[in-house]
Amino acid sequence: MGSTAVGPQGDTAKQVVPTNSIISAMLRTSKQVSDLIFSPGRAPQVEVNGQLLPVQVPSMSTLSAEDTARIAADLLGGNITAARKLREEGSCDVSYSLPPLARFRVNIFTQRGSCAIVMRVIPSVVPNFDTFNLPPHLRELCELKNGIVLVTGPTGSGKSSTLAAVLDKINQEKAYHIVTIEDPIEFLYQHKKATIHQRELHSDTPSFALALRAALRQAPKVILVGEMRDRETTEIALEAAETGHLVFSTLHTIDASKTVERVLGMFPLSEQHIIRLRFSKAFRYIVSQRLMPKKDASGRVAAIEILKSTMRTREYIEKGESEGKSLIDAMRDGDIDGMQDYDSVIERYIREGAVDVETGMAYATNPGNLRLQLTDFLDEQAAAEKKAAAKATAKSSPTPTPQGAPARSGQTAAPVASSAPENGAGRPAATAATPRPTAAAPASHASSVARPAGAVLAAPATSAARTAAPQAAAKAAATTPAPSEPTMVGEFELER
Repeated sequence: MGSTAVGPQGDTAKQVVPTNSIISAMLRTSKQVSDLIFSPGRAPQVEVNGQLLPVQVPSMSTLSAEDTARIAADLLGGNITAARKLREEGSCDVSYSLPPLARFRVNIFTQRGSCAIVMRVIPSVVPNFDTFNLPPHLRELCELKNGIVLVTGPTGSGKSSTLAAVLDKINQEKAYHIVTIEDPIEFLYQHKKATIHQRELHSDTPSFALALRAALRQAPKVILVGEMRDRETTEIALEAAETGHLVFSTLHTIDASKTVERVLGMFPLSEQHIIRLRFSKAFRYIVSQRLMPKKDASGRVAAIEILKSTMRTREYIEKGESEGKSLIDAMRDGDIDGMQDYDSVIERYIREGAVDVETGMAYATNPGNLRLQLTDFLDEQAAAEKKAAAKATAKSSPTPTPQGAPARSGQTAAPVASSAPENGAGRPAATAATPRPTAAAPASHASSVARPAGAVLAAPATSAARTAAPQAAAKAAATTPAPSEPTMVGEFELER
């Protein structure tokens, strides 16, 4: 239960809610909570599917600077090293556990003179390949004997979860010694077929570089380095890969090409040529990830780019990329080897309906090329939308058939009464109001195709002709001799 603070004058302050109660209430918001955020002046927030949502905690509608400082102190506990780092450097990383709900990777930092906290939720169960629907080709990572494998992507893209799935599969199938160096420890592994030792930065070792160099003397088959942050760590990781160890690590880069640039950029220009050569021979896979929101807003889906070590990709890394010889080209052509690029994966998601077009374009490496690849799909989609809109419009506002218009199929046209009496041959008699064309008819009329006998073309009649039609027709019937075959001139039928 929360306690009530009493001021120096006996005034009752707001109720103090225990830190674990706040965290538990935030976790109950959704099963898809990925982060917890505490910021002065705001309510506690959770991130669900990439969106921040406020959480209403009783007696704590808005966090104060004192609230975040108290929560930070509870999370630090007795970690003197982390507390000193927060005081001297302005931020620190720790791990925190709330059995049986979850574990957290916590970053505490100062801003505008107060504390702010971000807690990344770590699932209590180690993920596997089926959990994240990882590409089947990534199972080959578990069969590697040596070399370096990099999993890259922006913060929150699932790098740690992918590595955890790979490491757990090795733990189940291989009798290896595995050493992990993390900041802080995230997933907790149990000894299965393999033996796993997990070391945490600051509590078990002062730096990645020292722990990695020590790991070379600990007879591991597999080494997991949480992140290659600096030149020294990268150089030792390359050395470990070159001496027969399988090294897994992460980098904050957006794709395979940028990953190679980042590795090279850690070294002086004078050393980059030799690092190109070493890295091209040592790397086995570069796996890059991006999480995209689903079309139905039910969660996120991972787009995974895979670059594999082949003769072609090693050459491009060693000699550098050029026009027509880029790593993206190699990935597009290397589907047989299990490679795939971002845009091909996003195109497949769009065609399957998992991701909408605009979201796919926003996450694509080359949106222009992707739009060209989707031209047929976009045309079909536009035609379907146009047809559906037309059908909806016709259903909501039917158009009546105008008088005199041809009858639709299934309907019988009503007979129209003729204003002119028929002559003896059953054809309408010529009236006085109907003008007779002269022999000097236009050539276009004279060239009209002759119509079969009995075919009648009605000439347009004026209002005066319609008025005089009955009287003129009677007079014409009395004086007109026996009908003869009509002669067609232009659009008029003449009686001989």
